[in-house]
Amino acid sequence: MTWTIAPEPYDSPVAAALWRAYYTEVSDRWYLLHENHRTDPAELEREIAARSGAELALPGGLLLVARVGGEPVGSAGVRLLDATTAELTRVFVHEAMRGRGGAPRLVTAAEDAARGLGAKVMVLDTRNDLVEARALYARLGYEETARHNDDPYAEHWFRRSLN
Repeated sequence: MTWTIAPEPYDSPVAAALWRAYYTEVSDRWYLLHENHRTDPAELEREIAARSGAELALPGGLLLVARVGGEPVGSAGVRLLDATTAELTRVFVHEAMRGRGGAPRLVTAAEDAARGLGAKVMVLDTRNDLVEARALYARLGYEETARHNDDPYAEHWFRRSLN
C-alpha cells in the first residue's frame, strides 16, 4: 500500500468531502458521548458551511491530502498563528484506513509544510474523547502544554519544536 500526500486547495471537492467526513465524525462523537444522540443535521450543515478552511491556503496555511491508490483517504491542515508558530488541524484518516500508518505520515508532512512556512513550533488541541489522537501526538513527540486558544471544545493542548 503506497500513501501519497500532496497539497490540495482548501475549497476543492476532495477537501470538502474530507472536511465533511472529519467534522461529522468528531461532532457525532461529542454528541453521542455528552447527549446520547448524533449531531442535528441542520447544525452539522451550518457548522460545515461556516468553516470554509480558507486559513489553510498559502501564504499562511496549507491543506494536505493523503491518497492510497489515487483515492483520498485523509487530510491534515497547517496554519500560521504567528511568524514562528503553526497550528496542526483537521488531522483525519477514514476509518477503513486507520492503523495503516497514514496519520503519522500526514503529521510528518504537515510538520514539513509548517517548516516551509517558517514555523519553528507546532501546536494543536484535541479533546478527551479523541484518545487515538492524543496517543498519536504523544508517540510523535508532542508534549502536553498549557491552553493556547479559547476553543470551547478543546481539553488538551500540545506543542512540539520543529527544529
